[in-house]
Amino acid sequence: MKRRITFAQGADSAFEQDQVQLTKDALKLRGLDAAREERVTFGFNELPSELWIVLKQSHELHIRWASERPFDAIPPFSSRVAPGLHVFFTPVDSQRLTEGLCPLLKKAFSDELKCTLPEISFTTPPLISQRFASVASYQFYSVLPSISELVTYIQQTLCPSSDVECRNTAASLLSADYVDIDYDRISHALSVSAYWAKSPEGKGWTTEVKKSELGSEKIEVGLLSSQPATEPEELSVGGLLAVVGEDDRPQATMFSFPSRHHPLPKAADYAVSFLHPTGLHPTMKIAIPRSSLSAPPAPADATCALHSYLTLPSPIFADKYQLSTTDRLFLESHNLAALRTISGEADLEAPDWVTSRWGSNLLLELATPAETDSAKEDWEVTVPLHLRYLKPSPSGNRTVSVPWPVVFWACTAEEGTKMGVNPFDRVNLGWEGLFGPKTMFYQLSPSPSKDPTSAIQPRLVEQLDVPVLEIKEGLQGIIQARAIEIGTGIVVLLGFLWALWKLALVARPPAKQKDETIKSGKKDK
Repeated sequence: MKRRITFAQGADSAFEQDQVQLTKDALKLRGLDAAREERVTFGFNELPSELWIVLKQSHELHIRWASERPFDAIPPFSSRVAPGLHVFFTPVDSQRLTEGLCPLLKKAFSDELKCTLPEISFTTPPLISQRFASVASYQFYSVLPSISELVTYIQQTLCPSSDVECRNTAASLLSADYVDIDYDRISHALSVSAYWAKSPEGKGWTTEVKKSELGSEKIEVGLLSSQPATEPEELSVGGLLAVVGEDDRPQATMFSFPSRHHPLPKAADYAVSFLHPTGLHPTMKIAIPRSSLSAPPAPADATCALHSYLTLPSPIFADKYQLSTTDRLFLESHNLAALRTISGEADLEAPDWVTSRWGSNLLLELATPAETDSAKEDWEVTVPLHLRYLKPSPSGNRTVSVPWPVVFWACTAEEGTKMGVNPFDRVNLGWEGLFGPKTMFYQLSPSPSKDPTSAIQPRLVEQLDVPVLEIKEGLQGIIQARAIEIGTGIVVLLGFLWALWKLALVARPPAKQKDETIKSGKKDK
């Protein structure tokens, strides 16, 4: 097992040399104001059998979980996904069903996941370019507010019962802003990464990293801060590096590397809400301040466009025929440029309880205001959506959770730019694979407004109240549901018989006309 711990400081974060102390077998930190990313890599022989049996059936498996809490994405960790659980999977043998993956996901994350088999419950991402796009064969999503069950799974399957430090480290994932799990058949290793935008207490990191922690073979620790880059497509970082138990003192370092993901100023943000009343055809509104619409600091010859990638659970969907229109008036009324891709559950009429797949994704290119537009209010993009019929409930309504989309600029890079040398690159996010490998991304920060009078923390998930059929619980509810089902069947049958009767009347000539036809025939004779 190997560990890599990276502390990334913002440009305005203070640092003193005495905040770091490296001894023969430990590194001590005191009050360090920084974001933290920790990556642990496991070999096959360190994994439980139920896990490596599933991994042996996988060509690649990537799991992304992001918190519903707003957080700052400090470079070089600038990329984002919609809050919730994302799974990207490619089987070794596409001709055989992968039966072990869904039970493992349910055991590790939640038994309520809408997952039976990847071939049934997962969606197939689109390929914009067969030559350049890099996406997994199958994709899955679920709104998952907490990874408490994952923490329990790690403590019970990966941590020895006597290793208290391992169990505490697993418990620290509860405060993480995002967690990534990656496996590919080439490396034959499983890596788990977690990111914290700040220390859980908010007072800086005061911790001790020991060589024997989690039984690690090698622990690399980096204390880095962003530096001005010489090229627009590069990120530059500098700071201190140390291998715990091997180095006598931290080594100074500075290096630059091409990066697909680049930061924007913290003020470049956006907010998401739904227009009221929502009804069964809710409209999502993405409000972007005019100051956030300034062109990103891409190379001078780059072509940039603003995009939004929506992840929609099965109860809510977008009509691809409506959004793929070329009607300029419709697009301008919503400040949309075009629908670039859509994948997933596309049946527009099916109720939610008969849909087998988790939902759908869509990539929208957003319109931006003209340079001559001097308005000061927020630029508002609206996306018309639709709700499926949901199961009845005793209260007469159900709640649907809709995660905020990600909003980003996508810019072309120079032809000779190499994007493969990046120790912090975060790939397989679902949306970045829809672009060419030399595309650079500049992500806006989601920024929900907080009510100062409310104790409820802002979330990056919107809640929609959906009216449904009201049916009571228990035996009375069963009788009521059965009565409605039988009554509906009777009404449909009567309507069908009435339609047949009317068709028969139309097909049969009137009696008077029939008599005249007979008389006319006799006269002719």
